[in-house]
Amino acid sequence: MITLRNVQASDLEQLVRIEKECFPQEEAATEAAFAQRIRLIPDTFIVAENAGDIWGYINGPVIERPYITDDLFEEIKANPKRGGYQSVLGLAVSNKARGQGIAKRLMGEWEERAQQNGREGITLTCKEDLVVFYEKLGFANCGRSASQHGGVVWYDMVKRI
Repeated sequence: MITLRNVQASDLEQLVRIEKECFPQEEAATEAAFAQRIRLIPDTFIVAENAGDIWGYINGPVIERPYITDDLFEEIKANPKRGGYQSVLGLAVSNKARGQGIAKRLMGEWEERAQQNGREGITLTCKEDLVVFYEKLGFANCGRSASQHGGVVWYDMVKRI
């Protein structure tokens, strides 16, 4: 049975393993970046767990503007209590757990928490092949992103709350 919970420091090793499994090295968050996120934004870092094994996660800081900028992949700040845009810096599901709706459940929980905390919306960047997935979840494609993260083309996706 999958449960969703806030991240814990003891999750770091499993999170890094899933990140490396799901993203090329140029795009993957480092262990140091994960440690920083766990320390600074545990309130917006959710894991999907099954019997102690992490199967997926979603994380990101609350930002003031509706689009993600590359500096967020290097340094973040603690979240304000209310307002702002809830960003998604990472959403990943382990290969062994794909096809079970975990990403959709994580996004649903993300939206619920964003509403509870009075966020203006949710923002993320994705590659072209995932635009339709996020559109089905109610996100608007705002066009090509200014992000150069990992040297690939990203699209800004925003869902107003």
